[in-house]
Amino acid sequence: MDALTLFGLFAVTFMLVCYMKEEDSHWWTLAFAVGCVMGSAYGFLQGAWPFGLVELAWTVVALRRWWRMPGRRAGRA
Repeated sequence: MDALTLFGLFAVTFMLVCYMKEEDSHWWTLAFAVGCVMGSAYGFLQGAWPFGLVELAWTVVALRRWWRMPGRRAGRA
């Protein structure tokens, strides 16, 4: 298993963990967006640009969800 494959495995595992924990804190939603960026980078680096584009779209979706969360503005964890 090469470094790029390990990075991709880490990225999608990180995304899964963050997605499962999103109800616990708004920070998990932001972390999910970071995971999507990592997944997108993996897709482009691997040469699977459709995967990279879809992960970029998921990044935008996650950031919009995080931005609209009431707890984010109130400073609550």
